[in-house]
This record gives sequence, structure tokens and C-alpha cells, in this order.
Amino acid sequence: MSLEAMKRVTNAEKLAAEKKAEAEAECRKAVAEANRKGVELVQAAREEAEKAAKQLMAEAEERAAAKAAEIRETTMSSCEALKNGAKAHVEEAAARIAERVVSG
Repeated sequence: MSLEAMKRVTNAEKLAAEKKAEAEAECRKAVAEANRKGVELVQAAREEAEKAAKQLMAEAEERAAAKAAEIRETTMSSCEALKNGAKAHVEEAAARIAERVVSG
């Protein structure tokens, strides 16, 4: 092989090695960028899920508070009705007792 052919082969090998090194560097860079974006996406999804969970919890607490107020109001009304009914019976019972004592 002539000296000129050997130089061309050497140059071609050198150029191929440089291109290979550049391609490997670009691949490493692309993988690193993909990993970074993946981490960002996971973090964003986690933050969105936490935000949604907080919103759901706030809505549930609000509904629970409204239901508790409704139950409290119903219970208070029932208690008041029972108390009024008991007062009427006490007065009636006292009148009957008094009537029996007087008649009796």
C-alpha cells in the first residue's frame, strides 16, 4: 500500500473515531435530557396529585361540616319537640294527680 493510501486510511479512521465520539456524546446528552425531563414530569404529576387530593379533602370536609350542621339542627328540633311534649305530659300528669288527691 502506498504512503498516500495509508494516510487516507488513517485520516478516514481518525474521522470515523471522531464522529463516533461525537455521536456517543450526543447520545449521552440526549439520555441525560430525557432523564431530566422524566424527573420533571414525575414531580409535576406528584404536585398535581397532591393538589387534587387537597382539593378533594377540602370538599369532603365542607360536605361533612354541612351534614353535621344539618344533623345538629334536626337533633335540636327533635329535642325541642320531645321537651315540649314532656312538658305537656307533666302538666297533664300533675292535673290528674291533683284531681285524685282532691277526689280521693
